[in-house]
Amino acid sequence: MSENKDSYRNVMKATSIFGGVQVFNILIAIVRSKCIALFIGPSGMGIASLLNSTLGLINGVSNLGLERSAVKDISFARENGNDAGVSRTISVLKRLVWFTACFGAVLMILASPWLSEFAFDSKEFTLSFIWISIALLFKQFTHSQLAILQGLRKLKDLAMANLFGNFLGLLITVPLYYFFRIDAIVPAIILTALISFLFTYYYSNKVALVASPVSSSEAFSEGKEMIQLGVMLSISSMISLLVAYIIQIYISQQGGVDEVGLYNAGFVILNTYVGIIFTAMATDYFPRLAGIADDIIKIRKAVFEQAFIAILIITPIIVVFLMFAQFIIVLLYSSDFTPIVKMVSWGILGMVFKAVSFSMGYIIIAKGDSKLFIKTAIAFNSILLISNVIGYYYGGLEGLGISFFLYYIVHFVSLRIITHYRYGFYFEKGFYGVFACCVALCVAAFMLTFIDDDLLKYGILLGVTVLSFVFSYFQLDKKMDVKELINKIFRRKK
Repeated sequence: MSENKDSYRNVMKATSIFGGVQVFNILIAIVRSKCIALFIGPSGMGIASLLNSTLGLINGVSNLGLERSAVKDISFARENGNDAGVSRTISVLKRLVWFTACFGAVLMILASPWLSEFAFDSKEFTLSFIWISIALLFKQFTHSQLAILQGLRKLKDLAMANLFGNFLGLLITVPLYYFFRIDAIVPAIILTALISFLFTYYYSNKVALVASPVSSSEAFSEGKEMIQLGVMLSISSMISLLVAYIIQIYISQQGGVDEVGLYNAGFVILNTYVGIIFTAMATDYFPRLAGIADDIIKIRKAVFEQAFIAILIITPIIVVFLMFAQFIIVLLYSSDFTPIVKMVSWGILGMVFKAVSFSMGYIIIAKGDSKLFIKTAIAFNSILLISNVIGYYYGGLEGLGISFFLYYIVHFVSLRIITHYRYGFYFEKGFYGVFACCVALCVAAFMLTFIDDDLLKYGILLGVTVLSFVFSYFQLDKKMDVKELINKIFRRKK
């Protein structure tokens, strides 16, 4: 019992560390987004969004997925006590990233006229794409350093690298937007990437490892499996980025750049602000799962614990957001962004399903099942693209929110079936009762937002909010003994 309790506490500890970092990063992002929204407006945000989306797309094409496949290899070697294997894998990774980063930068420079034409229907932004090729270099170097810290599970260093990089990036880029407005977009992208690289480089080089020099030919030879899995992961990421890119282009053509800015703002809320739990999960959960990839019993236990904690943390967040959706969006951006309230309200309703499917989805990556992974990536992204296009065509931004909600349900059901028949994975029966209660609380909060009487609406919503917190606390306490944990923390401080 004590061992099981400690297991849940370890999951919560890792989630809390990176959740705390993400909260700080979100506060930074709120300030940044607020400033950008005020200084350059929806049109400027649309331009920045298209530039960043293109940058992400080219990065996804050129990086071979090494930042994720390397985490798996480093974690597996570390879990099995192979220090020489860890050092060698890191050396191979560093050598390979030099090739992928340079290839990506050259590709962006050569393709810049076509990228500008495709994104903006003109060659006006050709020079902008050439300049942000510099940011692509730094991004790939940054991701390789983060992969090393993540694979070695250097949680504190990984957290600090993210924390300081984002904070300094804010201090430098916000004045740029204030003084130079839209002209600051490209310099801000480059400087943000550079600052992130400097901090990740510093913290990754603090790790004491025995040097293992690797030539280029050795790197490609020994890194063959890493590249193969990475390519599959890269293709999957590229498909996701391409789908997001196509959706933005479609919105731009149908509704204009302003609509792209609104869509991107809503997407950021769903995937960054509300998705804080997923970022925190992925940081520690993936390397932990990769280390036990050959043991389905341990996998069932790890996925259950992660999904259980995820839904109990995210449910109160969803309920609170639904209660204060309009206020939060105005606070994050400005009153110009209120058209995304319905989009985000629908989309956030699907996050409770995403919390579970996200936990299950990592089984495929941890096992290195690249063929299945690419098949599911193509299928899920095709569903997302079709549903988003149909949703926007018939319902505008609200239609997009509905399509996101339906997609997350399909994603959850599909992964539950796939992981069961492929790997013999299943949740314990007790999980579904808790999950059903979490879904019910979120749906109840959503339905209450349609009440016209504000006093009645917010009065009942407040009750549902309190209930969601009490329910989550009660369930977590049964698994972790929260009171004992709090007392233990206070005793340590004394």
